Amino acid sequence: MQIVDPRTGAPMENPAETSGHRAGAQDVDDASIIVTVDMSNFQQVVLEGSMNTPVLLECLSSGNDECQRLTPVLEKLAREYKGAFILAKLDIDSEPQIAAQLGVRAAPDVKLIAQGQLYDQFQGALPEQKIREWLGQYLEAPQDTGLSTQAQAEQAVEQGDTATAKTLYQQLINESPNHHEYKIDYAGVLTAEGDFAQALEILDALPPEDRDSSKGRGVRARIEFAKEAPSREDVDALGARDDSEAQFLQAQFALGQGQYEPALEALLTLMQKDRSYGDDIARKTLLRVFDALGKEHALTTTYRRRMFTLLY
Repeated sequence: MQIVDPRTGAPMENPAETSGHRAGAQDVDDASIIVTVDMSNFQQVVLEGSMNTPVLLECLSSGNDECQRLTPVLEKLAREYKGAFILAKLDIDSEPQIAAQLGVRAAPDVKLIAQGQLYDQFQGALPEQKIREWLGQYLEAPQDTGLSTQAQAEQAVEQGDTATAKTLYQQLINESPNHHEYKIDYAGVLTAEGDFAQALEILDALPPEDRDSSKGRGVRARIEFAKEAPSREDVDALGARDDSEAQFLQAQFALGQGQYEPALEALLTLMQKDRSYGDDIARKTLLRVFDALGKEHALTTTYRRRMFTLLY
């Protein structure tokens, strides 16, 4: 079966990029906006259908971990956009002929098709916010300005409302069981409550690529920092001491409380003052904190640069 432009009968080609906006229906059900396509309906759903409504074509592989993370995000967006686009899901393992004609070499591969033409595409499991920004170039965002469930959960964490955060993350996990970042976030909330055993149980059950991701390592590091931290009584007992041991214990205590910036400042000061203390433990702990925060975190960027300056 040759995939053709329904207007001309010619093979589909990549047009010059343009943009457009379309209002979605107010009330839709999943069956009308999320469709599995194959050889029997690809022409009708994707090419002919895109003459009326843009189609987001997800080329996936059922056994691919990235696809398992991406699909729930795309389905969530399709529901939020309420018919502004159709999410068409194509299994490239079952339909290699269509995949070859589309030039799909690996999954996930997502293509935006409108008026029978390929407008834009991306590969890989991009973060949800990046996909929203990408879609926003072509489609108006949903009118609902309320916070998403994920945003509400993050807000609850910032406010220290762990009970609400746990409820919201449990909801997200139930809705998207293969989106493992929600489970890592949930483990982070459990860590904030001091329930280290359950948090570690969740982390250990994740696929290796999620368990060992920067976010997963970050939660695990927070648990380790909390376990290693001295008690408040021990810190109070230090009194006015300002020796290397006292400085390190105070930094450990700050880490255990999740107060990363003062901890980093204390560790950097100790590294500058007494590099030999604890077999260079200040520098080693700085590296652990950077790993916990992630390489893109603002504190990591700032303090890694300052640490590097001290080294040289």
